[in-house]
Amino acid sequence: MSFLLGPPQTAPRPRALRRLGARALKVAEFLTTPLLPADYGSLIAPLHLSADLRGRLVERRRETADAATLLIRPGRGWRPHVPGQYIRIGVDVDGVRHWRAYSLTSRVGADDGLVAVTVKKIPDGVVSRHLVDEIEPGTLLMLDQAAGDFVLGPRAPRRALFLTAGSGITPVMGMLRNHPELTDVVVVHSAPTADDVVMGAELRALHDSGRIRLVERHTRVEGILDLRPDGASGDESDADAARTLDALVPDWRLRETWACGPTAMLDAAQERWDAAGLGVRLHTERFRPVVAATGDGGVVTFTRSGLDVDADGGAPILDSGEDAGVLMPSGCRMGICFGCVAPLREGSVRDLRTGEVTTASAGNGGGAVPIQTCVSAPAGACSIDL
Repeated sequence: MSFLLGPPQTAPRPRALRRLGARALKVAEFLTTPLLPADYGSLIAPLHLSADLRGRLVERRRETADAATLLIRPGRGWRPHVPGQYIRIGVDVDGVRHWRAYSLTSRVGADDGLVAVTVKKIPDGVVSRHLVDEIEPGTLLMLDQAAGDFVLGPRAPRRALFLTAGSGITPVMGMLRNHPELTDVVVVHSAPTADDVVMGAELRALHDSGRIRLVERHTRVEGILDLRPDGASGDESDADAARTLDALVPDWRLRETWACGPTAMLDAAQERWDAAGLGVRLHTERFRPVVAATGDGGVVTFTRSGLDVDADGGAPILDSGEDAGVLMPSGCRMGICFGCVAPLREGSVRDLRTGEVTTASAGNGGGAVPIQTCVSAPAGACSIDL
């Protein structure tokens, strides 16, 4: 038995389907104004439907009293990183979105699909304090793809030296976890005390297993690592000599070296390797740019905020603005990612890395000149459109 439900229906033509879809989208946009349909989609499935890369915090794991590892599930579009690279993370703190860059410490292609960064809290650090102490699992984070060239390269070295201090161990731990083919490894790591060594238990376990040779420097007791040539001070005691690079790693000249940590340590390492004619064998990762030249200083006018700030010629405008309470866009804070770019309306600034001066004039038709505030200092009075 059959039932007639009306005349036979023909399939809509492709052009008619497109017109129908366009009308449906217009209706949806009208009903969801001022948001777009995609905005509602991102609320329902933010890791899948948004064009922006995002991630969900799964766990905040304490490492030391002032450091924590964040385990993040990245959304669709995440591309595997190269061990040693970093990512920028965008997080909202008190209604303001901040961007910061952190080294990836997780294994590439982990079975659980998670990526990890390890954050060390810095004094007065709004973002680092929030990430280490306050952020809750389930928080949605903005992400960028991994970047950076502090990596091993296409072939693992036969002998490797990792020279680190503080949170400088984080990109190195990313390499150690992902490169089991490294068989002759020395890690010289400095921290105030044994309890301050980030991921210290894992490092010591690697040492006990014979995978690496770990040299811990507890600077509160032993002092900082001396990277000068032996006898450079002219009056070394036995204790001083025992903390030199030659005493701790006699074959350092034969090792490909990766160094990450405070600026003073990296500057000293670069000087030592260059003096030995081995500069090409030293790879460094800096948390702040190398300051090669300073500006003259001056009053920076933040036009939108209505603030005048007397800024130092040796400090980035980004720091001066943040200290004064200006909402400053930022990212890597090293002049790499261009997340801090702002319009210079009038006046001059100096690039702290190169000494190059950039000038904008109110008489040039009002056109602003984009500058990177994280590597620029005022060279006299200037106005920034923030």
